[in-house]
Amino acid sequence: MRLTSFTDFGLRALMWLAGEPDRVFSTHEIASQFGISRNHLAKIVQVLAKGGIVATHRGKAGGIELARPADRITIGEIVRLLEAGQPLVECFRPDGGNCTLTPACKLKGPLFAARQAFLRELDRTTLLQCTYP
Repeated sequence: MRLTSFTDFGLRALMWLAGEPDRVFSTHEIASQFGISRNHLAKIVQVLAKGGIVATHRGKAGGIELARPADRITIGEIVRLLEAGQPLVECFRPDGGNCTLTPACKLKGPLFAARQAFLRELDRTTLLQCTYP
């Protein structure tokens, strides 16, 4: 299974935040650390904030921090949130996709099971276990 760069950068940012849980980080600081645009990071942060993973603060001393302790956030929860709307294969799209094999396909079941196993494994790992540095 391949994660999008959106999820990859989200995971990296969260690991960075978990490394100093009592600190509020600016999006500029995190974007610079990982060499990504601040706008791209802002989109990631928006999704994480809506999902209750991070808390955002406006103003001169504003920034982002974890919304709850890193040992209470699983990697599976983060991946589900950031990968929402990214089907593993075309036939997993909400509209069923355009695959002509769908009516007789015997691959969809094993792919679905593999995705579920992947996420179950990530549910066993907390953000704290992946903390950087």
